[in-house]
Amino acid sequence: MDTPTPQKRSRMAYLMRGESLVASAGLGAAALILAAVGGAGWWTLHANEQARRDGREQTLRASAQFLGTAAEQMIASSELSQLRTLIAGAASQNRFQTIRLALPEPRSTVIADSSPSEGTKFTALPDKWNDLSVPAGEPRMEHTSDGRARIVSTLAIPGKGPVVLEIEDAVPTAMWSDWRTQTGLGAIGAAALVAMAGFYRSVRSRFRSLGAISESLTALQAGETDTGVLLVAKSFGPEAEAWNILLAERDDLRAKISRAGSEQKLGDRRNRDGDLFSLCDAMWQGLLLIDEQMKVKFVNGAGAVFLRSKREEMVGKPIAPFITDQKVLDALHAMASGAARGRTVLEVEGDKDASPGSKAGSVLRFSIRPVRKEDNAAAVMVIEDITQQRVAEEARHTFVATATHELRTPLTNMRLYIDSLLEEPDQDVTKRTKAVNVVSQEARRLERMVGDMLSVAQIESGTIKLNKGDVRLEPIFEELQRDFDEQAKHKEIKLRFDLPPKWPQMEGDRDKIVMALHNLVGNAIKYTPAGGEVVVRANADGKSFACDVSDNGIGIKEEEQPLVFEKFYRAKDKRISNITGTGLGLAIAREVVRLHGGDISLKSQIDKGSTFTMTLPAKAA
Repeated sequence: MDTPTPQKRSRMAYLMRGESLVASAGLGAAALILAAVGGAGWWTLHANEQARRDGREQTLRASAQFLGTAAEQMIASSELSQLRTLIAGAASQNRFQTIRLALPEPRSTVIADSSPSEGTKFTALPDKWNDLSVPAGEPRMEHTSDGRARIVSTLAIPGKGPVVLEIEDAVPTAMWSDWRTQTGLGAIGAAALVAMAGFYRSVRSRFRSLGAISESLTALQAGETDTGVLLVAKSFGPEAEAWNILLAERDDLRAKISRAGSEQKLGDRRNRDGDLFSLCDAMWQGLLLIDEQMKVKFVNGAGAVFLRSKREEMVGKPIAPFITDQKVLDALHAMASGAARGRTVLEVEGDKDASPGSKAGSVLRFSIRPVRKEDNAAAVMVIEDITQQRVAEEARHTFVATATHELRTPLTNMRLYIDSLLEEPDQDVTKRTKAVNVVSQEARRLERMVGDMLSVAQIESGTIKLNKGDVRLEPIFEELQRDFDEQAKHKEIKLRFDLPPKWPQMEGDRDKIVMALHNLVGNAIKYTPAGGEVVVRANADGKSFACDVSDNGIGIKEEEQPLVFEKFYRAKDKRISNITGTGLGLAIAREVVRLHGGDISLKSQIDKGSTFTMTLPAKAA
């Protein structure tokens, strides 16, 4: 157990077994001490250096102020010799690199300079060299690239012009170059390391056992499985013995868990695979898994139905024979081969010949993406049938266009007759009465259309309700006859009402019953050509009331008769293409009648006419 293995030798090459925990702490503490000493020394030198620079800048400013005042007076009085002597003395006394007085550009003539080689040769300045276009201002401090400070000030010489005073400091000497500073910092660091070494030796012997256990834990976390490497020698103390016992118990427990887990995994995998298969097969969307060779690895029942094939015939076979749309195949190939990432959505309309992968008149949505972003060896495809969504969208668009036209017609008629009344207030009573009747009829027509739209919204949301009460049928049919007589005469249609002498007592929502009857009679007149006849026949017994609305118009095909009660549906007969309508009237009428416990039925023959029969119970259920 104590014989060093190769791993032990590599681990103990520089440290004794169990010393790593203390060594890391000691190295960390030593690094902190050195960092603290270095940081303190750096901050002291930095602060001193900054203070020295601030002092030099203050000296520059004070010198610029003093020399500027003196220079203005001396230049004004043409005392150039004294001025140059003053500048040379100031540069030597303050250890400045350069002090220069010069005329501003474009002349740039040096009046005085602390360096003799830079001085000017003239002895007297001109009387006036420039106007005061260059204003005097506060001294401006600048810093050169080599660390020097420079102050520039513009002086205004009365009656002559501006003069530029420039003072440049000498190159600063870094305090870091001082050997005494370096020696002091090195001595402090060495003393700190010696103190740290003594402290380290005192605590090393106390923590060797914990360090050895820590090394074993680190090796265990790194994936070491050899118990011989993880064991700690007994000479390390009682902690080492306790650790070795824990390792032995761990090995026994792992062996037991491994045996039990092997048995359980087999059973869990069978159950999981079965549940996953059932879950995927229960989806109403088609689900396919395609590998990099464009072969079907999995397909659920809905996917096989959408592709008009059998599941057992698809698995393991290329996907190409089952999908004929080239865009879908290209997207699948790009996903499975790794050429594309993300998600691709394609919508394919069914061909008329109902080829594989599509049904005639249907619209399928194919959503394709890689199984995993980092693994492009397979692609998953989800198929959805969005035919009803497309039909609903087209129906809504048609409804909006039709409703707009339907609303515009009564509004236009009302406006024309109202304008006629306003423009000819003195017209005869017959014309005025006709205009008022038309306005009234169109207003009721508009009201019914808006009511139809609101009823559709209530039906869609499931909030339609009946305001029940006693209903007298006789006034309702008299109102129907008044409302549609003018419309029938205008179309040259004979409108006849065959009504019973005695009416039953009804209970229900009067407004909705009126709306249903209006839709039935209005449709009969709308789709009956000129010269035709519409008959409204009502009869009742003690239990129910029935109303037949018959016409001898164009009729409805047998296959379309169940569809005319669907919302937004209109018959495909070309003869009604010029007749506007929303396709809502019959759907609303049947829904209203069914809410009352009755129903509406239809009998029709092409070119012979149609009969709609509305039946209501005498007492609504």
